[in-house]
Amino acid sequence: MSGIWRMLDASLNRGREAARVIEDLARFTVDDAALSAQAKSLRHGIGLLEQSIAAQEGAAAARRASRDTANDVGRENEGALEGARGDASGLAAANFRRLAEALRSVEECLKVLQETRPELWQSAKRLRYDTYILQSAMEQAFTRGTGRQWSICLLLMRAHCTLPWQQTLVESIGAGVDCIQVREKEMTTAELLRHIREVRQLAGPVPVIVNDRLDLALAAEASGVHLGQTDLPVSAARRLAREGFLIGATCHSMAEAAAAVADGADYCGVGPMFATAIKPSLPLAGPALLRQFIQEHSAVPHLAIGGINPGNIEALAAVGCRGVAVSTALCAAREPGEVVGALRAALHAAVA
Repeated sequence: MSGIWRMLDASLNRGREAARVIEDLARFTVDDAALSAQAKSLRHGIGLLEQSIAAQEGAAAARRASRDTANDVGRENEGALEGARGDASGLAAANFRRLAEALRSVEECLKVLQETRPELWQSAKRLRYDTYILQSAMEQAFTRGTGRQWSICLLLMRAHCTLPWQQTLVESIGAGVDCIQVREKEMTTAELLRHIREVRQLAGPVPVIVNDRLDLALAAEASGVHLGQTDLPVSAARRLAREGFLIGATCHSMAEAAAAVADGADYCGVGPMFATAIKPSLPLAGPALLRQFIQEHSAVPHLAIGGINPGNIEALAAVGCRGVAVSTALCAAREPGEVVGALRAALHAAVA
């Protein structure tokens, strides 16, 4: 049985090493607290399995006695792709493969060595499936990086504009608005398609996001779509969207935020922060929700939403807000550029 013990020893070592690399990637590269905790739990699970194996009579001694690193015939063997990692996602993929393969080897060895203890190999099997689940989440986290953190998003609604909406749009962009979201609930499909295309033409390089309507966002070649809780799920939209297309999600709670992030949202609209005439019936989430979102999903771009204006944005800046979506305060303004300047100043002052 010494050969099986050697297999088990090597596979446990490989698995633990790969799990550490994955945990470090989740912590330092993806920078996601939830994924980091999930990876840490997986690594600890391997440690607990090792302890359970060692607790069996004679197991620890047999494992130690089986080691013969100096005479390992495969020690110098390296595959053609051993040095090919490319980037962080490639590094993650390589170590997920290594971990899953190691755990499968552990599982098979335990079926031989601990045939009277099926719970041991079953634990290895569960860890392997946990690996697949974490791998899927990490892959989504790496592909999610197409989104960037905007500072001020103009939530454009024509009927709310004091100035001609085109003037509000152009002056806002000139003052530093770096994203436009088109929100029009009353237009026909044909009208809205024409409007989105006109907004895109006026916006130039500034990204244009369409509220709710994935079909029109794709047809108008907009930069992305923003989905509410009653709209198409983020995961379903992702299957239909082209590469590089941005998908945002509205989140009223941490549970909704966790689901949006897990589904691969490029950014989250978090709120409502303050009372808003657009959706007056929604209970306020307030800056506390934004603080928690930033703590748990620091790598995911966010836009605070709901009733935001120059008079209350400092409360958001105080909890680490990096971006806001603003409608009434900009659309109703006679000097939208001044409003944008005040909003940007408050955010930048907090960062400085």
